[in-house]
Amino acid sequence: MKKLLLLIALLLLTLSVPVRGEKKGLQKEPKINVGIKGGFNSSMYFTSRLELDGERMEDVQNNYKVGYFAALFFRVHMKRHFIQPEMMYNVYKGEIAFNKNQNNENTLPEFAKLNSTIHSLELPILYGYSFVKSRPYGMALFIGPKLEYVWKHKTDEEFEGFGHSGIKEELRPINISSVIGLGVNIANIFFDFRYEIGLTNISKSITYEKNIDGVIFQEKGIFINRHRNVLSFSLGVIF
Repeated sequence: MKKLLLLIALLLLTLSVPVRGEKKGLQKEPKINVGIKGGFNSSMYFTSRLELDGERMEDVQNNYKVGYFAALFFRVHMKRHFIQPEMMYNVYKGEIAFNKNQNNENTLPEFAKLNSTIHSLELPILYGYSFVKSRPYGMALFIGPKLEYVWKHKTDEEFEGFGHSGIKEELRPINISSVIGLGVNIANIFFDFRYEIGLTNISKSITYEKNIDGVIFQEKGIFINRHRNVLSFSLGVIF
């Protein structure tokens, strides 16, 4: 029994001794790490302006939908500081809805919806600070800009109840967001939460078909100014 207690004491003493090169929780590590991650996102469309046939709609509600993403990233270490560029593929889903008759109190409510499914390629460049860095645990706060390129956008059957046919929306191909988040790692496994604030209006123009004397024209009678904010969670591995 005494031998077992002595063995346990020696083991605990060995684990408590700092590794050579470690100082106050900081260890020697590669200058650059590579990692992969994937996760889920929830898009929130904040609509500052929505006009339908000359009428401005003030009461617009946002309905959350879950999307997903995958990413490859590089982390350049500078002691507790780091720079992390990422290459991401994102699929965003979301919906906005409003009552078309909200400006007429004597008319029954009639709701219209805009469903969005957007595929994009993105390049965030983040600055981070690790305020907990004691192997195998770590915690970091990060912030930075993100550049987005809209690669694919589904337009068919996205507009419901607008009262027009052949509605098509053209999105701005390049958009900019600001990212802030918190990351936690245990050894090489990590997860992070982040919130992205859209800085640009993603909707460029919306057209619909109008039949005049048997001739179909493209009209612009729908205007939407919307910024996409995103809450996301990811799980990954850093090598």
